Amino acid sequence: MKDAEAIYRTPLGAAGGLAVTGSGRQHARRAVTDRKLPSFAVVLVERGQGWLETAATGRMSLTGPALFWLFPNRVHSYSPGEGGWDERWALFEGSFTRDFVRLRIIAERHPVVALHHLDEVVRLFGKLHADLLDDTNLGQASAALMLHRIVISAARQASGAADRRQERLDMADIVETLRRRAMQPLDLAAFAAEHGMSPATLRRRFTLETGLPPKAFQLRVRMDHAKQLLATTDEKIETVAAMIGLDDPFYFSRVFHEREGCSPREFRARYPRV
Repeated sequence: MKDAEAIYRTPLGAAGGLAVTGSGRQHARRAVTDRKLPSFAVVLVERGQGWLETAATGRMSLTGPALFWLFPNRVHSYSPGEGGWDERWALFEGSFTRDFVRLRIIAERHPVVALHHLDEVVRLFGKLHADLLDDTNLGQASAALMLHRIVISAARQASGAADRRQERLDMADIVETLRRRAMQPLDLAAFAAEHGMSPATLRRRFTLETGLPPKAFQLRVRMDHAKQLLATTDEKIETVAAMIGLDDPFYFSRVFHEREGCSPREFRARYPRV
């Protein structure tokens, strides 16, 4: 690896959900000790070995290829072993990070991800670094996209999804089954048993596949169908609610307003039938 490189950027005010604030690469030989960062970070160890220590995990051995996540305002230490390691890194922040944590795509208690497809991740880090060098609005937006892809790639490799294509196909069938049944009540335990899983396993795999847990996915499908009915029929609001599986029209109107920023009647007025 060439001499150390590092870029730091001030995020744009309009960057919103995700912004990359730094990127670099180096052959690291020295330990990082008792450090806190103001933002999230991801460190890719292409080759080499060493250790990582955080309050949430204690000291963990680490062998490349692997990456690890660092969380803001958390004390951490890490060190390459004898001979050092080749690393790439990125700093990032923004509201999307809350979703990454909430959906357990990145987890403070499980920060290390062993990589089975290093080339893919190296390519994403390289593109992210080039985008930051560009130093334009488009470059910063593209860097954020690359970081998002790194998060998803790591999550898939952590779950083994990258090595289980048939399992992904099976999961796609489960998603489609729930989409077809979305207007019916959902008993998650029974639905999981139907597909030979525990509710926790189904919820985890479903979230990795769609970005939403099963019941949130069901609600999104219901609301999308409600919008279709409002825009293409003259059915009463309470009838539309019943048609998507919600017997309480007041609850339907409240949920619809929370998601769409307007009432069902206001939505219908925006899209009058031709």
